[in-house]
Amino acid sequence: MEYMMFVATDPEAEPYDKDHDNIEDWITDVEARGAHVRGDRLRPVEDATLVRVRNGEVLVTDGPFTESKEWIAGYDVIEAADLDEAIEIASKHPMARFGRIELRPVWPL
Repeated sequence: MEYMMFVATDPEAEPYDKDHDNIEDWITDVEARGAHVRGDRLRPVEDATLVRVRNGEVLVTDGPFTESKEWIAGYDVIEAADLDEAIEIASKHPMARFGRIELRPVWPL
């Protein structure tokens, strides 16, 4: 089953430690398992564009769409046998320590 990992900042988490929080090590491990489908960083919230349709009109807003100290920094799609395995994989991601990871099963159309 595929799981989407939303990789988010968390101002209340432990501080980043460049010696401990190595994303390359996590990617190497997940690719070796055959569990990594795809993933990447996202540009900062200042580069976001919000698109809505209201009463048939397209409304476009630049910049972040919420007043929040947290923001989505990246994403990964992983392949896992079940939620337990997805949690185990996500728990090893560096942002699980100095940010947070939201897991959601992919729901195919």
